Amino acid sequence: MFFDAQFWSFLVAITLLTLTPGVDTLLVIRNTSRGGVRDGVLTSVAICSGLFVHATVSALGISLILLQSAWAFSALKLVGAGYLVWLGLKSLASARRGGGLPVAEVGVERQRVPAWLSLREGFLSNVLNPKTVVFYMAFLPQFIAPGDPALLKSLWLAGVHFVIANLWQVGIVLMVGGAARWLAKGWVSRMMEGTTGAVLVLFGVKLALAQRP
Repeated sequence: MFFDAQFWSFLVAITLLTLTPGVDTLLVIRNTSRGGVRDGVLTSVAICSGLFVHATVSALGISLILLQSAWAFSALKLVGAGYLVWLGLKSLASARRGGGLPVAEVGVERQRVPAWLSLREGFLSNVLNPKTVVFYMAFLPQFIAPGDPALLKSLWLAGVHFVIANLWQVGIVLMVGGAARWLAKGWVSRMMEGTTGAVLVLFGVKLALAQRP
Protein backbone atom coordinates (compact mmCIF):
# COMPACT_ATOMS: atom_id res chain seq x y z
CA MET A 1 0.00 0.00 0.00
CA PHE A 2 2.75 2.46 0.96
CA PHE A 3 5.31 1.66 -1.73
CA ASP A 4 3.03 0.89 -4.63
CA ALA A 5 3.34 2.15 -8.19
CA GLN A 6 1.50 5.37 -7.31
CA PHE A 7 4.02 6.15 -4.56
CA TRP A 8 6.99 6.40 -6.91
CA SER A 9 5.06 8.68 -9.23
CA PHE A 10 4.11 10.79 -6.22
CA LEU A 11 7.75 10.93 -5.08
CA VAL A 12 8.93 12.30 -8.41
CA ALA A 13 6.06 14.77 -8.72
CA ILE A 14 6.27 16.12 -5.18
CA THR A 15 10.06 16.52 -5.39
CA LEU A 16 9.78 18.60 -8.55
CA LEU A 17 6.97 20.68 -7.06
CA THR A 18 8.93 21.24 -3.83
CA LEU A 19 11.81 22.76 -5.79
CA THR A 20 9.46 25.42 -7.20
CA PRO A 21 9.96 28.68 -5.23
CA GLY A 22 6.93 30.11 -3.45
CA VAL A 23 5.75 31.77 -0.25
CA ASP A 24 7.24 29.00 1.92
CA THR A 25 10.71 29.46 0.44
CA LEU A 26 10.46 33.22 0.82
CA LEU A 27 9.42 32.97 4.47
CA VAL A 28 12.25 30.56 5.26
CA ILE A 29 14.80 32.95 3.70
CA ARG A 30 13.28 35.92 5.50
CA ASN A 31 13.30 34.26 8.92
CA THR A 32 16.80 32.83 8.50
CA SER A 33 18.03 36.32 7.66
CA ARG A 34 16.18 37.63 10.70
CA GLY A 35 17.21 35.16 13.38
CA GLY A 36 19.77 32.77 11.96
CA VAL A 37 19.77 29.04 11.24
CA ARG A 38 17.66 28.14 14.28
CA ASP A 39 14.91 30.54 13.22
CA GLY A 40 14.97 29.21 9.66
CA VAL A 41 14.87 25.53 10.67
CA LEU A 42 11.97 26.06 13.09
CA THR A 43 10.08 27.96 10.39
CA SER A 44 10.66 25.14 7.91
CA VAL A 45 9.49 22.45 10.34
CA ALA A 46 6.37 24.47 11.17
CA ILE A 47 5.55 25.09 7.51
CA CYS A 48 5.85 21.39 6.70
CA SER A 49 3.81 20.41 9.77
CA GLY A 50 0.89 22.22 8.18
CA LEU A 51 0.91 19.61 5.42
CA PHE A 52 -0.56 17.04 7.82
CA VAL A 53 -3.49 19.37 8.46
CA HIS A 54 -4.13 19.67 4.72
CA ALA A 55 -3.80 15.91 4.25
CA THR A 56 -6.33 15.24 7.02
CA VAL A 57 -8.72 17.88 5.70
CA SER A 58 -8.44 16.48 2.19
CA ALA A 59 -9.01 12.88 3.30
CA LEU A 60 -12.06 13.80 5.38
CA GLY A 61 -13.59 15.73 2.51
CA ILE A 62 -13.59 19.12 4.21
CA SER A 63 -11.61 20.50 1.30
CA LEU A 64 -14.50 19.58 -0.99
CA ILE A 65 -16.84 21.63 1.19
CA LEU A 66 -14.47 24.61 0.97
CA LEU A 67 -14.26 24.30 -2.79
CA GLN A 68 -18.04 23.96 -3.16
CA SER A 69 -18.85 26.86 -0.83
CA ALA A 70 -18.02 30.27 -2.27
CA TRP A 71 -18.17 32.11 1.05
CA ALA A 72 -16.09 29.52 2.93
CA PHE A 73 -13.37 29.50 0.31
CA SER A 74 -13.39 33.31 0.05
CA ALA A 75 -13.12 33.63 3.82
CA LEU A 76 -10.14 31.27 3.94
CA LYS A 77 -8.53 33.07 1.01
CA LEU A 78 -8.90 36.50 2.62
CA VAL A 79 -7.58 35.31 5.99
CA GLY A 80 -4.53 33.77 4.32
CA ALA A 81 -3.98 36.85 2.17
CA GLY A 82 -4.30 39.13 5.18
CA TYR A 83 -1.72 37.10 7.09
CA LEU A 84 0.80 37.34 4.23
CA VAL A 85 0.24 41.10 3.95
CA TRP A 86 0.72 41.43 7.72
CA LEU A 87 4.03 39.54 7.58
CA GLY A 88 5.13 41.70 4.66
CA LEU A 89 4.26 44.95 6.42
CA LYS A 90 6.21 43.79 9.49
CA SER A 91 9.26 43.23 7.29
CA LEU A 92 8.87 46.61 5.59
CA ALA A 93 8.56 48.35 8.96
CA SER A 94 11.65 46.53 10.21
CA ALA A 95 13.59 47.55 7.10
CA ARG A 96 12.56 51.17 7.59
CA ARG A 97 13.75 51.11 11.21
CA GLY A 98 16.96 49.42 10.17
CA GLY A 99 16.29 46.57 12.58
CA GLY A 100 15.04 43.02 12.48
CA LEU A 101 18.11 41.59 10.77
CA PRO A 102 21.72 41.38 11.97
CA VAL A 103 23.41 44.61 13.00
CA ALA A 104 26.31 45.98 11.04
CA GLU A 105 29.23 44.56 13.00
CA VAL A 106 30.36 41.20 11.72
CA GLY A 107 30.32 38.58 14.47
CA VAL A 108 27.48 40.15 16.44
CA GLU A 109 24.71 37.63 17.05
CA ARG A 110 21.41 38.00 15.28
CA GLN A 111 18.39 38.90 17.31
CA ARG A 112 17.10 36.08 19.49
CA VAL A 113 13.71 35.17 18.05
CA PRO A 114 11.37 33.20 20.35
CA ALA A 115 10.78 29.67 19.09
CA TRP A 116 7.00 30.11 19.29
CA LEU A 117 7.15 33.05 16.89
CA SER A 118 9.01 31.08 14.21
CA LEU A 119 6.70 28.10 14.65
CA ARG A 120 3.55 30.23 14.54
CA GLU A 121 4.59 32.15 11.44
CA GLY A 122 5.56 29.02 9.54
CA PHE A 123 2.52 26.96 10.54
CA LEU A 124 -0.06 29.66 9.87
CA SER A 125 1.47 30.68 6.54
CA ASN A 126 0.93 27.12 5.32
CA VAL A 127 -2.39 26.26 6.95
CA LEU A 128 -4.02 29.54 5.90
CA ASN A 129 -2.94 29.17 2.29
CA PRO A 130 -6.01 28.14 0.24
CA LYS A 131 -3.76 27.19 -2.66
CA THR A 132 -2.42 24.34 -0.54
CA VAL A 133 -5.98 23.22 0.23
CA VAL A 134 -6.76 23.13 -3.49
CA PHE A 135 -3.44 21.45 -4.28
CA TYR A 136 -3.91 18.63 -1.77
CA MET A 137 -7.53 18.12 -2.73
CA ALA A 138 -6.66 17.77 -6.41
CA PHE A 139 -3.25 16.12 -6.07
CA LEU A 140 -3.38 13.48 -3.32
CA PRO A 141 -6.38 11.46 -4.60
CA GLN A 142 -4.43 10.65 -7.77
CA PHE A 143 -2.06 8.53 -5.67
CA ILE A 144 -4.62 6.77 -3.47
CA ALA A 145 -6.05 3.50 -4.80
CA PRO A 146 -9.76 2.76 -4.25
CA GLY A 147 -8.98 0.07 -1.65
CA ASP A 148 -6.54 2.18 0.37
CA PRO A 149 -7.53 3.71 3.73
CA ALA A 150 -7.80 7.34 2.60
CA LEU A 151 -6.75 9.07 5.84
CA LEU A 152 -3.80 6.77 6.56
CA LYS A 153 -2.53 6.96 2.98
CA SER A 154 -2.95 10.75 2.88
CA LEU A 155 -0.95 11.17 6.10
CA TRP A 156 1.74 8.84 4.73
CA LEU A 157 2.07 10.90 1.55
CA ALA A 158 2.09 14.11 3.59
CA GLY A 159 4.90 12.60 5.69
CA VAL A 160 6.95 11.99 2.56
CA HIS A 161 6.26 15.56 1.45
CA PHE A 162 7.26 16.74 4.96
CA VAL A 163 10.68 15.08 4.69
CA ILE A 164 11.41 16.25 1.14
CA ALA A 165 10.28 19.81 1.78
CA ASN A 166 12.31 20.04 4.99
CA LEU A 167 15.45 18.73 3.30
CA TRP A 168 15.09 21.37 0.58
CA GLN A 169 14.21 24.23 2.90
CA VAL A 170 16.87 23.39 5.51
CA GLY A 171 19.39 23.34 2.66
CA ILE A 172 18.25 26.89 1.83
CA VAL A 173 18.56 27.81 5.52
CA LEU A 174 22.16 26.59 5.62
CA MET A 175 23.04 28.50 2.45
CA VAL A 176 21.54 31.71 3.81
CA GLY A 177 23.16 31.07 7.19
CA GLY A 178 26.52 30.57 5.47
CA ALA A 179 26.23 34.07 4.05
CA ALA A 180 26.03 35.54 7.56
CA ARG A 181 28.99 37.87 7.15
CA TRP A 182 27.53 39.40 4.02
CA LEU A 183 24.03 39.59 5.52
CA ALA A 184 25.48 41.24 8.64
CA LYS A 185 26.01 44.45 6.68
CA GLY A 186 23.30 46.92 7.61
CA TRP A 187 22.34 47.96 4.09
CA VAL A 188 22.12 44.33 2.95
CA SER A 189 19.87 43.35 5.85
CA ARG A 190 17.57 46.30 5.22
CA MET A 191 17.43 45.47 1.52
CA MET A 192 16.58 41.84 2.31
CA GLU A 193 13.84 42.84 4.74
CA GLY A 194 12.45 45.41 2.32
CA THR A 195 12.48 43.07 -0.66
CA THR A 196 10.93 40.09 1.12
CA GLY A 197 8.37 42.37 2.77
CA ALA A 198 7.31 43.84 -0.56
CA VAL A 199 7.06 40.39 -2.19
CA LEU A 200 5.01 39.01 0.73
CA VAL A 201 2.61 41.94 0.44
CA LEU A 202 2.32 41.37 -3.32
CA PHE A 203 1.70 37.64 -2.76
CA GLY A 204 -1.04 38.50 -0.27
CA VAL A 205 -2.72 41.04 -2.55
CA LYS A 206 -2.52 38.63 -5.49
CA LEU A 207 -4.07 35.87 -3.37
CA ALA A 208 -6.88 38.16 -2.20
CA LEU A 209 -7.70 39.19 -5.77
CA ALA A 210 -7.37 35.71 -7.28
CA GLN A 211 -10.47 34.17 -8.78
CA ARG A 212 -12.02 31.23 -6.99
CA PRO A 213 -11.09 27.96 -8.80
